[in-house]
Amino acid sequence: FFATVPLRLIYANMIGCPVERNPGRNTPYSFNVNGRVLGKRLQDTAETLIIGGGCVGVSLAYHLAKAGQKDVVLLEKSELTAGSTWHAAGLTTYYHPGINLKKIHYHSIKLYEQLEAETGQAVGFHQPGSVRIASTPARVDEMKYQMTRTHWHPTPQFLIGPKKVHELFPLLNMDKVLAGLYTPGDGHIDPYSLTMALAAGARMYGAQIYSSAPVTGLSPTLDGRWDVQTPHGTIQANRIVNATGFWARELGQMIGFEHPTIPVHHQYVVTATVPEVKALKKELPVIRDLEGSYYLRQERDGLLFGPYEREEKMVLQDSWVRDGVPPGFGKELFESDLDRIMDHVEMAMEMVPVLKHADIINIVSGPITYTPDLLPMIGPHQGVRNYWTAIGFGYGVIHAGGVGKFLSDWIMSGEPPYDLIECDPNRYGKWTTVPFLCAKARESYGFNNVVGYPKEERFAGRPTSRVSALYDLLKDKCSMGFHAGWEQPHYFYKPGDDVGYRPSFTRTNWFGPVGRECKLVMEKVGVIDLSPFGKFIVKGKDSHKLLDRLFANTMPKVGLTNISHMLTPRGRVYAEVTITQLAPGEFMLITGSGSELHDLRWIEREAADGSYEVDITNITDSIGVLGVAGPNSRKVLQKLTSEDLSDAAFKFLHCKSIQLAGVHLRAIRISYTGELGWELYVDMPKMAEVYQAIMEAGQEEGIDNFGTYAMASLRLEKGFRGWGAEMNCDTNPLEAGLDYFIKLNKPADFIGKKALHEIKAQGLVRKLAYLTLDTDNIDPEGNETIWHEGKVVGNTTSGAYSYSTQQSLAFGYLPIQLATVGQKVEVELLGRKYPATVVQEPLVLTEPTRTRLQKKAKSRP
Repeated sequence: FFATVPLRLIYANMIGCPVERNPGRNTPYSFNVNGRVLGKRLQDTAETLIIGGGCVGVSLAYHLAKAGQKDVVLLEKSELTAGSTWHAAGLTTYYHPGINLKKIHYHSIKLYEQLEAETGQAVGFHQPGSVRIASTPARVDEMKYQMTRTHWHPTPQFLIGPKKVHELFPLLNMDKVLAGLYTPGDGHIDPYSLTMALAAGARMYGAQIYSSAPVTGLSPTLDGRWDVQTPHGTIQANRIVNATGFWARELGQMIGFEHPTIPVHHQYVVTATVPEVKALKKELPVIRDLEGSYYLRQERDGLLFGPYEREEKMVLQDSWVRDGVPPGFGKELFESDLDRIMDHVEMAMEMVPVLKHADIINIVSGPITYTPDLLPMIGPHQGVRNYWTAIGFGYGVIHAGGVGKFLSDWIMSGEPPYDLIECDPNRYGKWTTVPFLCAKARESYGFNNVVGYPKEERFAGRPTSRVSALYDLLKDKCSMGFHAGWEQPHYFYKPGDDVGYRPSFTRTNWFGPVGRECKLVMEKVGVIDLSPFGKFIVKGKDSHKLLDRLFANTMPKVGLTNISHMLTPRGRVYAEVTITQLAPGEFMLITGSGSELHDLRWIEREAADGSYEVDITNITDSIGVLGVAGPNSRKVLQKLTSEDLSDAAFKFLHCKSIQLAGVHLRAIRISYTGELGWELYVDMPKMAEVYQAIMEAGQEEGIDNFGTYAMASLRLEKGFRGWGAEMNCDTNPLEAGLDYFIKLNKPADFIGKKALHEIKAQGLVRKLAYLTLDTDNIDPEGNETIWHEGKVVGNTTSGAYSYSTQQSLAFGYLPIQLATVGQKVEVELLGRKYPATVVQEPLVLTEPTRTRLQKKAKSRP
């Protein structure tokens, strides 16, 4: 095999131009490409200006123009496909372990299937299917886990046995194959032809594409538009989209952003004709040997395979992060390094023995772009108006079609067509440093094909600078989770516990400790670090008017708190926020850690577009939050303050500024556990002092710590909905059972009000149901398939074990006719269908409800 590897490949044959070799292992090859003039007059204005002519940028131009937007302009600094697109392996798959990213893949493949007929441009699309190979029991479980997350999607996917695997790919060595995940319709496409077809379609619908048009400057205007400078003149655009691939950081730096993207060296090998492949009557499916961490597909009568090296062997082009991409780089490659991928090559030869005798004709080593978590950054960016990103694509070819449609729909309608917050560019912040970026990119590349467990944690680059004042006190006592850069306890250890991270598809080492913590909160008093909450102050002349426009609930009076929801124009739930009016016209807004900048961007955009006179301040990092909950919480806190904490003096959902242990802070009587509790908002430098005082004061009451796993179980028992699960941009508040918080009769014309009236008039077709499950050693977590009489009827949204009632619980969406108490259904978990019943919620009454009922009972004669 290796005797036939040429020491120097003739890359010029791949792109049709001469090559100059520069010394140095990680130094790019550079090509002598004659400079070209623009060829046509640059237009003066654009509705949307897309920067970058790879497959993603061109797809967006195509979709916007096809949707009817006028003045769509795309600027490419050299020529279309330059960067990562031209040398991509071109794999296409319906499969994705996430939820709505499956839709991105689905829309891409459906577009590619008809693009040639639409544009007249061949795209070289092959659809022989694909098989993901399982050769360990854990991998088989992972496939079962993924099947239940796919059954409620339109994607065709099948768990198959070794016999069917061998039938589909007869060249496999079957010694280690236990099962396969077969996806018909998968395959590969020629990236260059795809991009050219999309460009032809974009032009056909009226978009303007300019090559040899680098952007040299970006200047925002006072009215929210952009002046985009090029050597050929300036274009004024209503919005700009950064789709520049591994140049994304440089473009972002023009306006003060440090986008966390980094080029990674990715290699794939192409063989000459393999007689056994040539003899086949039909094209082989793409295989992904997950333990070997490589993909392999047929390339003409030979084979193409590409590995993902372990993190200690993979190579980052980190010099480009420090110094920028070398001028003139576009259609160049890196020097190949077979030694680096030797382990994977040997595993590929063992799995596909015909490779042992194959001749290599090409080794492609090119840059692809990674973000810290491997997911792209898609959508409008917080902190500046009308700046969008479509960057960070490690798999740009399969994402291009769906992302182009997703962004086009969002731009045209003013809201995302479905929830894709995992790809929100605003999930990163100032805490995302270059060392963190490099560490996570190495981890993500090296972990590309590891088993994906529920509640997965990855530890590279942690902790960031974003830790609460309690981190050093708690880090050795608990299992920490990572939330938007923060470290937050998931659960706490006790002597005798099996400690550490033990991922599993069934109940694992955290199950017992979480039950202990739930019991603590229900019977005594617990303390939780809630500092990762996003926290904003909105104040000024128009603050009440702005928030009344943004939120469907009425605004609380001074000293009061409520739960409110921001809706989209179509009436979907964009965010859930806790709002407190601290003083006349001054509001504190609290949101989840994962939606901090996602929500802030929406608020800032409405404030700017509506010319509201307000000041909006993000205080997330400067304010720590302690949650104190349980029947003994009042007794403990009362020891530390002269403020009367009785029911009469400090009512539920009231807020007061108090002195606690000699520290000034804000206290809100609220708890997401549903038990008696307070949230204490304290300056971060004083947080540890307050925490230690509370822990010392609560010794007689049995005080202890609890984490987010226990809080999740307790909130489900109480029937509390969670944003990102029961409600998001895929759901409306009426079907989610949020009617109490939606004030359709309030005078303000809040965003989504008209749509909700229409939804209500039309009637609901599905509704959120509360389910108990008869399970064994496994619990739902959300996004599992719900079955009824052999048919898929819905999906769970979140789930957990209820320690108070000793059974599994889940929320799930069901057709309205099945969402009735007593209805029997089945929930699929790890390949089995477990009996489930729709029950009246909640299983456990909240403390305020229990107190109210007790008072009512006492008042009866």
